[in-house]
Amino acid sequence: MNTQPLPVALADVLARGDVWRGDTLAALPESTIPSGHAELDAELPGGGWPRGNLTEILVDRGSVGEMSLLLPALARLSADGGWLALVAPPWLPHAPAWAAAGLALERLVVVKAGKSVGWSVEQLLNSGGFAGVLAWPEANIDARALRRLQVAAEGRPVFACLWRSTVAAEVPSPAPLRVVLNAAADDSELSVRIIKRRGRPVSRPLALSIPRPVQFAGRNSRAVAGPALSLVAARGPAAAPVA
Repeated sequence: MNTQPLPVALADVLARGDVWRGDTLAALPESTIPSGHAELDAELPGGGWPRGNLTEILVDRGSVGEMSLLLPALARLSADGGWLALVAPPWLPHAPAWAAAGLALERLVVVKAGKSVGWSVEQLLNSGGFAGVLAWPEANIDARALRRLQVAAEGRPVFACLWRSTVAAEVPSPAPLRVVLNAAADDSELSVRIIKRRGRPVSRPLALSIPRPVQFAGRNSRAVAGPALSLVAARGPAAAPVA
């Protein structure tokens, strides 16, 4: 019996949907959310922020307008009736600014996860009840925990985003999309550098014009007005209302 493998034409292999060439921008079947910035969408695989995969945004503490980058996408998810979760945010969300951006505060959940950020995010992703999950994990989150989050996000209609320090840029991550944010020379702009994506690398950072409303309230301010919920991971600290 002939056990030699049958020859396969290279063109047939490249035509498969699960194969992408390193010198071309991946056109993936996964759904995406337009970022609200045409120049950024042109560089993001699928033309927007991915759903069904993990995204990492790397930025150092101290606001450079980073949350404003995501507000158009979050507002779109909210307008479609989706629930949004913020896990261990460094500051409480400022209700007037978020409402003005188009987010439905009654479907915004804040999770006080303590030292269980990764576990909390995994539970939220596995629940299937959220259109967007944004989290600020511990600085020492390891590759195994990140891989679990990527697996939990895969194939689900959810925008899963981790906010990490720029120091993490030097460490490999299973997240298919990684973006570094810095303040630009012009105070009205934000420097956006895509350091990892499916497809060819991005040769230069983007300078995006980003409005910078008040995004987070002080620690003693009301976080989210009205009936918004405050959730606590089962393994985290005791519950504490945020509104």
